Amino acid sequence: MAAAPRDRDDLPYAPYLKPVGGPLSREGDYDTALFEEAEFTEPEAGGARFTECAFSSVTFTGGRLRRARFNDVWLHTVRWVGTDLAQTGWLDAEVVASMLAGLEVFDAELRRVAFHNCKLDSVNLRGSVLREVSFTDCVLRDVDFAGATLTSVSFPGSTLDGVRFDRARLSRVDLRGAAALGITDGFDALRGATVSSPQLLELAPMLAATLGITVRDSG
Repeated sequence: MAAAPRDRDDLPYAPYLKPVGGPLSREGDYDTALFEEAEFTEPEAGGARFTECAFSSVTFTGGRLRRARFNDVWLHTVRWVGTDLAQTGWLDAEVVASMLAGLEVFDAELRRVAFHNCKLDSVNLRGSVLREVSFTDCVLRDVDFAGATLTSVSFPGSTLDGVRFDRARLSRVDLRGAAALGITDGFDALRGATVSSPQLLELAPMLAATLGITVRDSG
């Protein structure tokens, strides 16, 4: 069973959080910063570092945070729309009840990241590396994992709709708990995944087509 998301007061660094205002800075260094009820429109914060930070009811629209680092961060009810998060690094991060739409997150690295009750729509994770990542009760629509490496990734209670795994490399990926497996392509990449018997039956026609197997009962 996936761990329940934490409240902000449960964070070990919660007593040390300090409210931060104003625009984000390129190459900025943010430590135990609290971003709350804030809106960042077209932020230019490439290379910024966020360590033991909390984001609550924050909106990011457009902008670039390419190569930013998010270490031990907590994000709750955060909206990311059309932001460039390519080549970012995420370590020990928790994303709760948030919406991510139209994001460029290619060539990123996510390690020990937990998504809870989030909606990911048209998120480009091509070529990214995901290790020990969980998507719990999430909706992943048109999410692109093409060429990505997924290790110890799970999707309990999540709905996959139009998800791509073309040329992805999967190891210890658990799809058994997913509520729906709407996979568009990359069925051959599923050799590193674990699925349930009902899911296998659902995937059988696509797997057969990928492998060139003709299924004919008569004639």
